[in-house]
Amino acid sequence: MKSNLFENHFDPNDNLTFLKFERGGIAKRDSNKRRFDFKEVYRDAAGDDLCQQSGRCLDCGNPYCEWKCPLHNYIPNWLELVAKGQFQQAAELMHETNPLPEICGRVCPQDRLCEQACTLNTGFGAVTIGAIEKNITDRALDNNWRPDLSKVKATGKTVAIVGAGPAGLGCAELLVRNGVKPVVFDRHPEIGGLLTFGIPEFKLEKAVIRKRRRFLEDIGVEFRLNTEIGKDLEIKTLQNDYDAIFLGMGSYTPNDGKLAGRDAVGVLKSLDYLIGNVNHHQSYEMADYPYTNLQGKRVIVLGGGDTAMDCVRSAVRQQASSVKCIYRRTENDMPGSRQEVQNAKEEGVEFIFHLQPVEILSNKDGVTGINFKATDTHESPGEEVLIEADNVIIAFGFQASPANWFKGLGIEQDQWGRVTTLKKPAASNDPILPYSQQTHIEGVYAGGDMVRGADLVVTAIAEGRQAAREIMDWLKI
Repeated sequence: MKSNLFENHFDPNDNLTFLKFERGGIAKRDSNKRRFDFKEVYRDAAGDDLCQQSGRCLDCGNPYCEWKCPLHNYIPNWLELVAKGQFQQAAELMHETNPLPEICGRVCPQDRLCEQACTLNTGFGAVTIGAIEKNITDRALDNNWRPDLSKVKATGKTVAIVGAGPAGLGCAELLVRNGVKPVVFDRHPEIGGLLTFGIPEFKLEKAVIRKRRRFLEDIGVEFRLNTEIGKDLEIKTLQNDYDAIFLGMGSYTPNDGKLAGRDAVGVLKSLDYLIGNVNHHQSYEMADYPYTNLQGKRVIVLGGGDTAMDCVRSAVRQQASSVKCIYRRTENDMPGSRQEVQNAKEEGVEFIFHLQPVEILSNKDGVTGINFKATDTHESPGEEVLIEADNVIIAFGFQASPANWFKGLGIEQDQWGRVTTLKKPAASNDPILPYSQQTHIEGVYAGGDMVRGADLVVTAIAEGRQAAREIMDWLKI
């Protein structure tokens, strides 16, 4: 797997590589072509490009990139291995801290995490950490690489994991590496949670999820899909049959902002729209999520996060006649990834700022437009603006989705419906994981969006892994 490093006169031991080579390795497909399909936007990078880009790393004594990452990935260490062409060793090191590196490389907002913290970001362009992580892991999985777990001793302990999203997968992978048998239950027909059903294929093709599922099954993780706890199987059964339980059920309840007119025909909830689209493309039989085709429609998406970007870019690919993303503050205030906003602009999405939605207008046939109020304090604050539309997608984020069996089990929740867990001792506080993952029920742990609220994939993974550590400590493994 070693590349020819000297073809482009790259020396992996040259500490001034960052002066000779610019930030690169993240080539995109042409926007005029990609806007008509749901294939991934970013192209695979050549081996020499990965080596060259990794060689730009300064190997800082205090690696800010590593500490900005919620998983504290060994970024400078595996960049050094990639720079030397040692791709498999790099993939092995990536997996020591992250069970889903090829997915994080695709969907993490590196521009707000590791790459933002890169020392070279002060004027030379950050190392393209995410693209390297994605490409190296893809190569390893394509070559059927698996970690050597031959020395792992089975403990005889079993853990039931409810939810096959990033938190549940993070928990399961670390448990199985330590001899604990994880059995993962999920109500959906495939693993991944919102990775599979909420994130469009142009960011994460679903073949990537299927490869990861095979990997996890090969190392000993068992999945029981199409199984809803509380309906197909009682939670008490899990308590009786397993040594511990981890809950990683995510947040699926949309926040509609109580916007007037939100129940009109033609108003879509962002997650229902996105899941329906994936359901259609992948031929999953999920009757609760019908497909909505916006071809020829005038579409307005309300919101400024990554989910809003997923919606506008999906509508473009469905050949909507126009797609507008309208946000109440400035572009810099938008909480989503900057690179996703840029991708949306390249694909023809129109952005309008400083408008607060007041009411969705409709007639007997459905949506006709939205009344807005200007929020810019310098230019006509309070002025009313009408923008016509055929469909409105509300992307104001998500709230917790408590199961109806939480109360009977004694699971405590806060005022927003999030599961509450025990506090860590003051001496062990971590700014990223500031609390324990143990619920107030002995032997039951929880993590991810259902505890933290809607957040990043990488923070959900981190909480799942922390829960696995706490479970093993409780089981005295």
